[in-house]
Amino acid sequence: MAKVRVGAGLPQPLGATWDGAGVNFALFSAHATKVEVCLFDPKGRREIQRVALPEYSHEVWHGYLPDVRPGQLYGYRVDGPYDPANGHRFNPHKLLIDPYARALYGEIAWHDACYGYRVGSPRGDLTMDRRDSAFVMPKSVVIDTAVTWGGDRHPRTSWADTIIYEAHVKGMTAVREDIPQPLRGTFAGLSDPRMVEHLQKLGVTAIELMPVQAFFDDREFVQRGLTNYWGYNTANFFAPAARYISPGADIHEFKLMVRRLHEAGIEVILDVVYNHTAEGNHLGPTLSFRGIDNASYYMLGDDKRYYFDTTGCGNTVNLRHPRVLQMVMDSLRYWVEECHVDGFRFDLTTALGREYEHFDPSAVFFDAVRQDPVLQRAKMIAEPWDLGPNGYQVGNFPPGWAEWNGRYRDTVRSFWKGDGGMLPALAQGLLGSADLYDHRGRKPWASVNFVTAHDGFTLTDLWSYNEKHNEANGEGNRDGHGDNRSWNAGVEGPTDDPDIRALRDRLRRNTIATLLLSQGTPMILMGDEIGRTQHGNNNAYCQDNDITWMRWRGMTGRDFAFMEFVRGVAAIRKRYAALHWPNFLHGTQIHGDGTRNVVWYRPDGVEMDNGAWTDPAARAVAVMLGDIPARLLLVVNAYHGTLPFHLPNGGRPYWRVRIDAGRGELDPPDRTYPVGDVLDLEGRTLLLLAGETVMRGRS
Repeated sequence: MAKVRVGAGLPQPLGATWDGAGVNFALFSAHATKVEVCLFDPKGRREIQRVALPEYSHEVWHGYLPDVRPGQLYGYRVDGPYDPANGHRFNPHKLLIDPYARALYGEIAWHDACYGYRVGSPRGDLTMDRRDSAFVMPKSVVIDTAVTWGGDRHPRTSWADTIIYEAHVKGMTAVREDIPQPLRGTFAGLSDPRMVEHLQKLGVTAIELMPVQAFFDDREFVQRGLTNYWGYNTANFFAPAARYISPGADIHEFKLMVRRLHEAGIEVILDVVYNHTAEGNHLGPTLSFRGIDNASYYMLGDDKRYYFDTTGCGNTVNLRHPRVLQMVMDSLRYWVEECHVDGFRFDLTTALGREYEHFDPSAVFFDAVRQDPVLQRAKMIAEPWDLGPNGYQVGNFPPGWAEWNGRYRDTVRSFWKGDGGMLPALAQGLLGSADLYDHRGRKPWASVNFVTAHDGFTLTDLWSYNEKHNEANGEGNRDGHGDNRSWNAGVEGPTDDPDIRALRDRLRRNTIATLLLSQGTPMILMGDEIGRTQHGNNNAYCQDNDITWMRWRGMTGRDFAFMEFVRGVAAIRKRYAALHWPNFLHGTQIHGDGTRNVVWYRPDGVEMDNGAWTDPAARAVAVMLGDIPARLLLVVNAYHGTLPFHLPNGGRPYWRVRIDAGRGELDPPDRTYPVGDVLDLEGRTLLLLAGETVMRGRS
């Protein structure tokens, strides 16, 4: 290759930008003394040119290479002091990933050369390693971002109407036999018409994808024969993970997936990890940020050799630095503007709002998001915790944000498990957790209600195991949460006992119906609708196999019946506005006759009072929701035995059963009862009844 020409270029935009005639390279580093762009052959095996960026403006190194074209593989080498004691870890022998790269080529081939220090040295990370890491590093790729979107439009589903489905790109289609083999486990496979149809029939309006930003299999995972299946260890915030792109395709496959889902009215939400990176602690590898400007990109401790870590992953990204904040904001806008993503779920969001020891809902990151004209239109969801002091901040995020409501999860699990004293917390959860979110103009949708998620038991396992069974992870079953609030219904794990299986199915139906009939934003875990099991593993972060994949083959009659039940309950939720009201319901008057929009009842038909709410033995309650033109009555009984239940006056002469989760019935034709009648309310059941003007039959 002839010597590449280089001009001054511009300090903006950051990254490698193709303008139709050449490529502008721009890299922020406040403390570097020299930055070089290294160009590689098409296979990434041989470095063919090394070009020093000639200009340094506003702490950005930049240069323009008119002879470079899209498809060029490259990386950076950054020179400066190797002085860990003062927070600097520059090492020009290490090839570095461009933080703004839109695509990466290849995977890490783990080797001691990946580390900036001499692994095994008596002085630890204080001794620089001078081996070249280019031969084991993935390469950044210059791309042309132009794509034809046609008539694609964001669905813009209102929060009040949103139902989220949390999914894993590979896990959804890894063993789906009616999808072509090369497309299984990819963006193309996920957007196959058969998968889209499944999501549509399920009634979900948004799919929340576990991390798809570039990540690698950690060295310790590879050494144990495992993988970084979940992907919560991001190495680049712009490039999609190459493992999800089908053979022969490129990054535009992700955009095609988004367009196909949008055509079906389904929004795309990305689970993103901006709180830490894949470089780990002071003994981790030098892949990108650490070698570009360690002291700027990361929060350092009082001893600058070490990192201030509230993530449990070795480091915390320094969003207080304006250039690091700019990178995160540029990344978010890129996924919205260039890739048409509809929203984000932020991993360990408390870490993004920290001023070291203290969480601040007005931290610079939240303020930046709030005023951004692009991100204001996107759905923003916080995972409201980290591992630092006072890390659990549920309910404390700014207006405009929704939050994973872990308190709701624990309450619903405990209630259906049969624990006493749960009625007050259950009542709060059923009405959108106003005690957490009804302030600063926040709405019920701020509570993202979930009972299961990727982290923890699946719905099937929740009612099949008392204890976690994580032996396959190779950590002696010490990993994963011990507070599962689960119940095996009498036998640990699989059983052929028909009574236990029937009880487990009953509990599954009660749980999913509670989720879908609560105020707020429901989130369903991938596979819960068809009985997916992880065999008791509640921390399957490293299991890229049938432990975590969707089990499409061999579905039983039980699986199909449960899937139809979930679809039906979701449809009924959409049918009645009172089940997804846009504002909090506080029992206020809604009709001229004084009827309130929320009334709570004991099984004897008397309104709940303080004594009933605080009775530790009480496990049954009903709530009447005012709806126009109908009123709804939601009845729950977690007690194991049958109770007499007195039907209250709902403004119409009859109540008709719409959902009987205990029996698994939807809109049964002969289940209408007059006001004042006494039902035999079966044990462990949930009923939804609607006011009717005519008798339609009785069971």
